[in-house]
Amino acid sequence: MSASQICIIASIAIYLIIMIVIGAVYSRKNKNTDDFYLGGRKLGPLVTAMSAEASDMSSWLLMGLPGVALVSGLAEATWTALGLGIGTYVNWLIVSKRLRNYTQKLDAVTVPEFFSKRFGDKKNILAAIAALVIIVFFVPYTASGFNACGTLFSSLFGVDYFTAMIISAIVIVAYTTLGGFLAASTTDLIQSVVMTVALFVVVFFGISYAGGWDNVVANAQANPGYLELFNTFDASSGEKVPYNALTVASTLAWGLGYFGMPHVLLRFMAISDTKKLKTSRRIATVWVFISMAVAILIGVVGAAAVANGTIQLSSDNAQRILIEIAKKISAHGAALALLAGVIIAGILAATMSTADSQLLAASSAVSQNIFQEFFGKKLSQKASMLVARGTVIVIAVVGVIWARKEGQVFEIVSFAWAGFGAAFGPVVLFSLFWKRTNLYGALAGMISGGAMVFIWKYVISKLGGIFEIYELLPAFLVSCFFIVIFSLATRAPSKEITDNFESVKKETAE
Repeated sequence: MSASQICIIASIAIYLIIMIVIGAVYSRKNKNTDDFYLGGRKLGPLVTAMSAEASDMSSWLLMGLPGVALVSGLAEATWTALGLGIGTYVNWLIVSKRLRNYTQKLDAVTVPEFFSKRFGDKKNILAAIAALVIIVFFVPYTASGFNACGTLFSSLFGVDYFTAMIISAIVIVAYTTLGGFLAASTTDLIQSVVMTVALFVVVFFGISYAGGWDNVVANAQANPGYLELFNTFDASSGEKVPYNALTVASTLAWGLGYFGMPHVLLRFMAISDTKKLKTSRRIATVWVFISMAVAILIGVVGAAAVANGTIQLSSDNAQRILIEIAKKISAHGAALALLAGVIIAGILAATMSTADSQLLAASSAVSQNIFQEFFGKKLSQKASMLVARGTVIVIAVVGVIWARKEGQVFEIVSFAWAGFGAAFGPVVLFSLFWKRTNLYGALAGMISGGAMVFIWKYVISKLGGIFEIYELLPAFLVSCFFIVIFSLATRAPSKEITDNFESVKKETAE
């Protein structure tokens, strides 16, 4: 093993040890499942903001987005980033405070539990279906995170993929099962800092490897459509391809996904004081826009470095651009090798910050919403904590089995994002802002939205043409339609439910 590899491993090892220590420290603060799943609603504004965004971005920010920009130019990457940025801001602006107040009033510690209590579902059918949605979309999502970690280490050090993936999964599970939500949120804050450092370091060195800023611009201008927002660059043909208005709309629709992301919504529910949400919103929005802009710039810079032969990459593995730049940096002495380790830790952080939140959300869905609420199994606080931690481990094991073979799984992130956005997003919005929404409307919207994601992805989009758009947009609209139709066609909500709605509305407006 070379000296540079040893330095990289040292940086990563220190980072991983810190994560586990944080989990051990916060394990003493988990007195019950409310603490384990929601941190006792004690998060400060900085942790709330950065943990929400770090858990959201995943390795897509440091690998997927730069890869898209490198291969096809600005159009797809920019419209996606713009949709996500706007979605981030609007979600914090209109959802965060009202959801925090509503879940506190109803004493709900999970998103499925909120749905059932909001609509007076005494049998917890809505919570059970919501929990199943979480399991369906989060288990493979978590597996994609494990896969990314394994691929990262196997490509860097030539170690066995499965071994590397297992070790990564063990570390993530360790601090998540020990510390629960507080540990996951605190580590997410640290991980967001590491991710930010990695982005800026890579841009700085990447421009140098590309031959300077003038070469970066010249290379981008030489590729037809590369710098345009309504055309993309086709690397295989060397020509530009139109990026029409419908495609732009479906790409912007990524922002709709935020309204239904359980791991983001939980951060809204967990903040200690709603007055601090404005600060959190500003921090989160600024970080998201800046980090995505830098990620796109890395792709453009990487394209120039590939063009001049400094970095060897094909369009099939363009998402490895940060890894390749880190390798180049590590060859220039021990100090820079340690810095390269920080970059790799940033990629690892992006993956871990999402995986830990997904594990907690999926765990709460099984142990809290299905086991205790739907099946009515009453447990002591100690037993409930054991079930919660055991569920995290079981779900992680399933994720490891899913990810046992190395391969491209980043498309799962897009599909899972659409699933949550369509199944939960409209239900969240209507539950917060339309008093007439009832249980039947919520059930119809959740089921139709989730189902349409599958139908559009695997059936309708195969027709091509105007149907070949991101499945989140049509599925989201279908869910909204079913919520309205079924709510109006069935009995209006009870007075108790509407009184709760008006009370929360008044409290939020104050």
